[in-house]
Amino acid sequence: LITLASISIASADTIYLRGGTTLRGTVLGYINGRFAVQLTAGATLAVRPTDNRTQTTTTTTTRTVSAGEVIFLRPRDIERIEIDGRSLDDARYQTRTVDVSLGPNWVDSGVDVRRGERVRVDASGTIYANRTRITPVGLSTTDPSAPLPRGAEGELIAVIGNAYDSPILEIGSGREFVADRDGRIYLTINRGSYNDARGSYNVRIRKEVDLSAMSRTADDNNRNPNDNSSDPFELPGASDTGAAPTRSRQPGDYNPNRDQRRTNGTLERIVAVQGNQPRGADTGIDLRTGDQVTITATGNITAGRRAGVVSPEGGRPGTGAVFGAGTYPVPTAGVGALIGYIVSSNGQTSQPFYIGSQSTFTSPADGRLFLLVNDDNYSDNTGSFSARIVYPDYR
Repeated sequence: LITLASISIASADTIYLRGGTTLRGTVLGYINGRFAVQLTAGATLAVRPTDNRTQTTTTTTTRTVSAGEVIFLRPRDIERIEIDGRSLDDARYQTRTVDVSLGPNWVDSGVDVRRGERVRVDASGTIYANRTRITPVGLSTTDPSAPLPRGAEGELIAVIGNAYDSPILEIGSGREFVADRDGRIYLTINRGSYNDARGSYNVRIRKEVDLSAMSRTADDNNRNPNDNSSDPFELPGASDTGAAPTRSRQPGDYNPNRDQRRTNGTLERIVAVQGNQPRGADTGIDLRTGDQVTITATGNITAGRRAGVVSPEGGRPGTGAVFGAGTYPVPTAGVGALIGYIVSSNGQTSQPFYIGSQSTFTSPADGRLFLLVNDDNYSDNTGSFSARIVYPDYR
């Protein structure tokens, strides 16, 4: 009997409670919102008695539970559970495999990452371009028409997100990196032409999950159980917005990894600013305090019936409210004029500033640059401005 008891205890699951108590037992299952656990060793547990007259919690007491008893634990009381013979280390990684062949678009890996997550990508396989055999490491030559002209021709490359200012990562046959932003991982082969290529690379992506992000708070207990909008442990590749957008291999309006890099240490981007956008256009450009930025704008919008058609200089100033009470975002600027503002990483918004048809300004803060038309009612606006932005290159 002693031997059997020892074996039973040695093979038990371990349940760590938030109050600091450690239990040994067998997790029988989950029912009606609680874990059923049969203890293999006695334990002393905190009990919160309820005053039946007031239905309020009174002084916490303790109760000794014997081996063999079955107890029911709420998830909010549990820090973690370790199942005998298994390790939570296995839950630290999510792995996905995808085949990457040459085509007009980047290949969607189906893997979403968050800034700071560690990612490991390994690749094998062979493609053939005409009679040339190419592996994920690539060739000793470069291809000026490839997505990454300075990289080896045919090597495996990756990017996070669908924005063209996202840096391209050289993967080759394998690389480990830390994500510098949130987004979907896209993969492609670093070669300009794709019509003459056949075959594919087999790519394995493994990301390390921050298990501490699962720590529950008081707000979690009151949150809608169907709300997964901020759940870092959603199924791999799952998203409330559905499938990730297609990322074309074409450079588009701007691609700093390709042919839009300027020789004077700056980058250039063209952004369309719609007249009916209340929050303006996200330029995708992150600035630092003191950065020198030059914006040249063209085009016309119709800023409602009263102002009519206006250029980026704007029309006659009026009154209204967007950022402040009783005024346009920039009260001294004309109706419909092109203006800008900076949004910092913590969501703080800078004072909006006038841009017009051409302006060189110093960034007043660290953050993302947004462009907007100066109005208090965007619902009756039509048209757009085209803004050409020249800003520092920090790559």
